[in-house]
Amino acid sequence: MSNTYTQLYIHCVFAVKYREAIITDEWEERLHKYITGIVQNNGHKLLAVNSAPDHLHLFIGLNPSQSIADIMRLVKGDSSEFINKEKLTKRKFHWQDGYGAFSNSRSQIDAVVKYIINQKQHHLKKSFRDEYLEILKDYDVDYNEKYIFQELVD
Repeated sequence: MSNTYTQLYIHCVFAVKYREAIITDEWEERLHKYITGIVQNNGHKLLAVNSAPDHLHLFIGLNPSQSIADIMRLVKGDSSEFINKEKLTKRKFHWQDGYGAFSNSRSQIDAVVKYIINQKQHHLKKSFRDEYLEILKDYDVDYNEKYIFQELVD
């Protein structure tokens, strides 16, 4: 679209189904590269991607021609298909329903990228659930505890 100018930075967070800790060091880089391809092939700019064993953070410069819901549907659907096709997990892989998507200003880019890059160190001190609830509170997002990412069932 001519004469359309945007600056949209979106930090997305989503979890492995039941928050199973199954994203391993052995294949997480392949997953990150695959997700990078999905993001870029859909006209968005990848700013950062990183994961912990039970969840993933994605930071993109959003192209307004595609909604956040559509890019998230593609990222989650195509990446889980990739994981299953490549047999990277013992059981069928699924992402949990839903995601968090948070807008950031240009001045926050470096801090968000640094935060995402340092996920492994960050989670030595804080659980994903605590991190996610903190993000929701920081962004003043109303939420229902019932719909926060489900815990692993025994």
